[in-house]
Amino acid sequence: QIQLVESGGGEVQPGGSLRLSCAASTNILTIRSMGWYRQTPGNERELLGSMSLRGDTNVAASVKGRFTISRDVAKNTMYLQMNNLKPEDTAMYYCNAIKGWTSWGQGTRVTVSS
Repeated sequence: QIQLVESGGGEVQPGGSLRLSCAASTNILTIRSMGWYRQTPGNERELLGSMSLRGDTNVAASVKGRFTISRDVAKNTMYLQMNNLKPEDTAMYYCNAIKGWTSWGQGTRVTVSS
């Protein structure tokens, strides 16, 4: 499977911004699609957005206008830019990649609090 490593999480105040990174172990142009998810205890993993092989993106309505997905092909990395963060955004954030099967990273924690 593809190895994925999320980074960039941390603690931020409401209204602040974070940029999460998802570094893949292979050329991301060989990956059918990649996505960002988040999960809180007791809840199912929530899809935040996805990116196709050619770079088209979709973002969930719940975070549209605040979250943006992008990538740097040369670095085999997908990003999640999160702006105007709210306490409700506190969660563990994961990326995944689909290439014959689905691979998941270990996650990076985001905490939004005063």
